Amino acid sequence: MKKVLIIDGQGGLLGKQMVEAVKGILPDSEIIAVGTNIMATNTMLKAGADNGATGENAVIVCARTADVIVGPIGIAIADSLLGEITPAMAVAVGQSNAKKILIPVNKCNNMIVGVGDKKTSELIKEAIQMIADISRS
Repeated sequence: MKKVLIIDGQGGLLGKQMVEAVKGILPDSEIIAVGTNIMATNTMLKAGADNGATGENAVIVCARTADVIVGPIGIAIADSLLGEITPAMAVAVGQSNAKKILIPVNKCNNMIVGVGDKKTSELIKEAIQMIADISRS
């Protein structure tokens, strides 16, 4: 069983979509939702995450044991998501041994070259395919 850590901030809508999609392809996985704020956490829990927590320490602790970490690319960049990602959070994600699937959201002054302007739903489909591929290996 894979432990999938989904990290999101602001309203948690991207995280919500990821929780629903991961549940669909990996029903036996443990999905842990960590929000940078309580609203994001609650949104992901309502979507079906198995466990949830909020804040910096939750990211640090959960990143240690995750097999896969999923979220917007900003979870690995200090001060992104309008300041919701602390430097300690970004370090925890970066130093984790988990496979990281970072969704290239071109917002908050973080622009990813070569990605183009895909819809969030398209990016989530690609991320889900990567998670499925990882789960088979």
